[in-house]
Amino acid sequence: MKKVTFGFLGLLALGVLSACDDDNNEAPAPAVPAIKFTQVSGSGDLTAKLTEFRALLGDPLNTTPNQATGRREINWDGVPANLTNVDTYPGDFFNNTDPAGPNGRKRGAVFTTPGTGFRISDNDFGDLLADYGTQFNAFSPARTFVPVGSTLTETTFRVPGTTTAATVKGFGVIFSDVDAANSTTLEFFEGDKSLGTFKAPVRSDAAGFSFLGVHFPDNKVTKVLIKTGNAAPSSKLADGGQYDVVAMDDFFYDEPRAANQ
Repeated sequence: MKKVTFGFLGLLALGVLSACDDDNNEAPAPAVPAIKFTQVSGSGDLTAKLTEFRALLGDPLNTTPNQATGRREINWDGVPANLTNVDTYPGDFFNNTDPAGPNGRKRGAVFTTPGTGFRISDNDFGDLLADYGTQFNAFSPARTFVPVGSTLTETTFRVPGTTTAATVKGFGVIFSDVDAANSTTLEFFEGDKSLGTFKAPVRSDAAGFSFLGVHFPDNKVTKVLIKTGNAAPSSKLADGGQYDVVAMDDFFYDEPRAANQ
């Protein structure tokens, strides 16, 4: 439940060869630079944690394209009824590139999954399985979000309203009903390089909310891999025992900037 700020070494060289004779002198391998980050996480009442993470991302909360600073948020509640409670929610819904399209859909986030699609629910997925309706809660009522047929969601970024690849400095998610300590994670990438995998905290009260956000002041995040629990929501799979089914609500990230900036 506390903020953690420190350097992360993704890989350490396992041994540096030193000179063993006059004919085999090698310079020491260069030190691997530390990756600086600030992790903000907590469960239960998330008010203070969200305030802290929003401050890292920056103000204001942007609602139109062509912004240079500030942050973006997604709470799913603007998704229309025809894309709710079905498995056909499009992963690029919040990256509308039509110049005449609504600004509310130009937020520069694109989602893909190795599963079969995405689902937005306005009933905590109780239409899939009645038990889900009592397990999950919406942090910002009433819609929540899951991948279908998988526990993985890959998030990449665009300059809002365009197809131009973009990067961010930080990204965070509110999770619903994290029961297992190692089941739900965010892994951040800068190109092909992993910046680290971070674990969401277990729920601590009846509401069941957990938050995890990480900010990298010196790196450009190109992709975030979200792992939600160890089993995907299903009409045949109840949460509990060996299965930890997890839903998502609000997403937070700083204004996506063109990758070459």
